[in-house]
Amino acid sequence: MRVLLVDDEWQFVEALAERLQLRGFDALVAYDGPSALELLGQGGVGLVVLDLRMPDMDGLEVLRRIKESWPKTQVIIATGHGDEEDRRQCLELGAFAFLSKPLNIKELSGLLKEAWEMVA
Repeated sequence: MRVLLVDDEWQFVEALAERLQLRGFDALVAYDGPSALELLGQGGVGLVVLDLRMPDMDGLEVLRRIKESWPKTQVIIATGHGDEEDRRQCLELGAFAFLSKPLNIKELSGLLKEAWEMVA
């Protein structure tokens, strides 16, 4: 299962990638929205874990573009700054789930496996 991790906090995203790889995921990393969209355009990614608050292009805009261009791609929002309105917007735009940081790796792994069933 290939998953793209998108977060501008490079230490967080690198550590998360390592933890997911230990659980059998093939984790790719992007540090901003445009890079994430470029990687998705190369194909082979069906799962995305996306930060909500990033400079230049925020997670809501990235989510919109993902769902427009790759509607089957499942996106899990992972944020430390989201509120109930953010949650509502993300789910309306098609996010699979909305999680608050710090992430529980078991919960995230379980959600990624559930989301994979919708992609495969």
